[in-house]
Amino acid sequence: MSAYTSEYPAVEFDPAYKDFFEDFYATSDTPNAHEQYIGYFTKDATVIMASKKVIGSEEILALRKGMWEKVSSRAHKPLKIFPFGPNADEVMIYGTVKYGLKAGGESIVDWAARAHLVRNEEKGVQMDFYQVYLVRRLNPIAPIYVGQALTLSRILGLNTSRMILGKKAAFYRRCSSSW
Repeated sequence: MSAYTSEYPAVEFDPAYKDFFEDFYATSDTPNAHEQYIGYFTKDATVIMASKKVIGSEEILALRKGMWEKVSSRAHKPLKIFPFGPNADEVMIYGTVKYGLKAGGESIVDWAARAHLVRNEEKGVQMDFYQVYLVRRLNPIAPIYVGQALTLSRILGLNTSRMILGKKAAFYRRCSSSW
């Protein structure tokens, strides 16, 4: 069992797809494997990392190289992969990634992704769509800022903007009345 082995629900899922994801995340964590990395995508694939969207091998390669500019290491843990039904070719993924930063220190980020897989006669399994949602872990001692909370609520599909903005207004009223 590799460090990139994921949990799956009790639904039939192609073992070649499971192997694909283990190999993909191992390659993703290898600093100079840029050409190998783009081989996991079709030539016209769409990749969205947070708010950055790229299309095609050249743009994916540039994105990949840019992802290593400030990072000295990364360690993905794709914890769970959820196929969209029996023998599906589309999945949702949940995991964490630990970054070693070139400036020093580490950062751990929760992420989710949506991927669509295709079979290519000469290249085997590839993705033609891959979208990653990154969630920064909030310091439990620090206050949650409205922007962070709204971003998290959008990622989670929650409609919490009224609740958060209402609490912010109440907080400001309390602060201003105590002056």
